[in-house]
Amino acid sequence: MVVSLRSWLANEGGKHLILMLWLGANTWMFMRTFLMYSTGKQYYYLHKMLGLGLCISRASASVLNLNCSLVLLPMCRSLLTYLRGTHTLSGRNTRRLLDKSKTFHVTCGVAICIFSVVHVSAHLANLVNFSVSYSDTLPALNVARYKGEDPRLIILTTVPGITGILLVLILFLMFTASSHCVRVSNYEVFWYTHNLFIVFYIILVFHMVGGALKYQTNVETHPPGCITANQSSPEQQGEELEHGDDKQTNCTEEARFQSHSPQTWLWVSGPLCLYCAERFFRYIRSGDPVTIVTVVRHPCDVIEVRMLKRDFKARPGQYVVLNCPGVSSLENHPFTLTTCPAEKKETFGIHLRVVGDWTKRFTDLLLPDSRIASEILPMVQQRRYPKLYVDGPFGSASEEVFNYEVSVCVAGGIGVTPFACILHALLDGWKAFRLRRLYFIWVCRELQSFYWFAELLCALHHKLWQENRPDYLNVKLYVSQTDNQQIIPEEKYQPISSRILIGRPRWKLLFDEITKTNQHKRVGVFCCGPKGISRTLHKLCNSHFYSGTTFEFNKESFS
Repeated sequence: MVVSLRSWLANEGGKHLILMLWLGANTWMFMRTFLMYSTGKQYYYLHKMLGLGLCISRASASVLNLNCSLVLLPMCRSLLTYLRGTHTLSGRNTRRLLDKSKTFHVTCGVAICIFSVVHVSAHLANLVNFSVSYSDTLPALNVARYKGEDPRLIILTTVPGITGILLVLILFLMFTASSHCVRVSNYEVFWYTHNLFIVFYIILVFHMVGGALKYQTNVETHPPGCITANQSSPEQQGEELEHGDDKQTNCTEEARFQSHSPQTWLWVSGPLCLYCAERFFRYIRSGDPVTIVTVVRHPCDVIEVRMLKRDFKARPGQYVVLNCPGVSSLENHPFTLTTCPAEKKETFGIHLRVVGDWTKRFTDLLLPDSRIASEILPMVQQRRYPKLYVDGPFGSASEEVFNYEVSVCVAGGIGVTPFACILHALLDGWKAFRLRRLYFIWVCRELQSFYWFAELLCALHHKLWQENRPDYLNVKLYVSQTDNQQIIPEEKYQPISSRILIGRPRWKLLFDEITKTNQHKRVGVFCCGPKGISRTLHKLCNSHFYSGTTFEFNKESFS
C-alpha cells in the first residue's frame, strides 16, 4: 500500500519529530560524556587504568539519567488532562501528541533497559581492570584493595555494587512483567511489580554514594603524566614515561583524587516531585467514595455501573480509574466513561467486561449471583454495594471526536465504551462541538453484544429524525461470526436491526464511501478495539487512495 506524504505527515509527522528530538538528546548526552571521560585531563589516570570501559559506563549513565527523568512525565495523567482541556495552550496537533504519552513512556523504559545492560557490562569490565591494573603508585584511584582482588568481592563490599545489583533485579522484574502476555494473563503481577519504581528511584539516588570512579583534583599543580620529585628510581621513571605524554614535565605534588558527588538526584528529583505531587492531588481528589446508584447485567458478561459523586465533571471520551478496597486496596484499573454528568442528570457510568481476576471479584461484590446465566434482557438489582473510589477523569484520544467536522468511530467489542459516551452526549444535546457528521462502525463477534447500547442507538435515531437530521449519524453494525445469526427480534430495536450486517467490514470500500461525501476535508478516524482493526485503519489513513481528503488516525490508549 502506497503512502501519501500529506497523510503520513498528518498522522506520523509530529510523533517522528519528537522521536528525532529524543534520539538527538540521547546521542548528544552519550557523545558529550564519552568525549569528556576519554579526553578530560582530570580523568587521565583513570582512563589509562580502565580504558574504553570508563567512557562507555559513564556515557550510558548519562543517558540513563536523562531517560529516568523523562519516563515519569507521561504518567502525570492530571497534568496531561489539564493541557488537553486548555485549548489556548494546546492545538489539536499538540493534543494528538499527548495521546502518544504511553508510547513515549514505553520508549523511555526500553531505552533504560538497553542502556542498563550497556552500563552494567562496561562496569564489569572496569572491575576486572581495577583488579588487574592495581598499582601501589596510585592506590587512592583504585577501588580494588590489592592486585588480583576478586571483582565479585568488590561488588558485594561497595555501595555502588550492592545498589547496582538491586537496581538490576528490580528493573528485570518490571521489564518482564510489562510484557503483553503477562499483562493480559495476570494484570496483578504487572501492577505490583511496576510499583517497584518507587524503590527503584530511592536506590538510584544513593547508587553513586561513595563512588568508585574518581577524578584528579590538582590538575594545575600536577599535570597528568608529570614526573614527581620523589620518583627517583629509573624503574618508576620509565613506568611514568610509558603512561605519560611525549613531553614530560616535573612537578612537586602528588596527584590527588576525589569521588564525584552524586548527580542522579539532580536529574530525577524534579520529575519525581512533580509525579508525587500529582499522586497526592489525585489521592485527595479521590478520597471520598462514590455512591453506586445501579448495577445492570448485560449479555456477554458485561456489567454496567451507574455512580454519583459530588462535583464530578467529565467530558465525553474521558476515562476514570477505579479502586475497590473490597477487591484490592492497591490495584487501580482504568475504564472509559459511557455516560457523563449533564445538566439533567448527575450520574455517570461505565461498562466493564468480566475477563480477569479483578473484574470477576468486583462483579461478585456487585452482583453475588452473577454466576447465574444472564438473560437476553438486562436485569437490574438493588442492594448494598461495596465501597468504590474513582480517580479522574483523565483525557484520551476520543475527546477529539467533537473537534472535527466529520468523525469516524470504529469500535471492536467492548471497545465501544468511549463512543457510547459520545452518543450519550449527542442524545443529551451537547452543543460545544464542531461535529457535523458522525460515522459509527461497531464490530462484534456475537449478536447479543449489540444489546449493550441498543436502546441508546434507537433513542438517538428517533431524536435525529425528529430534528430532521437523519444523515447526521451513519451507523453500521457488523457481526463477525456468521454461524446461526439472526436479527434482533424486538420491535423497539427495529431502527438498528436494519443496520446489522453479517461478516467483517470491507474497510477500503467504507473509506471510499466516506471520501466521496466529504471531499477536501480533514476526517478524524478513532479506533478502540483489537490490534488487527487498528493496524488496518492506520494503514488506510496513511494511504494515497484518498486524495483530497485527509484521514487523521487516533488510537484509544490508556496512559
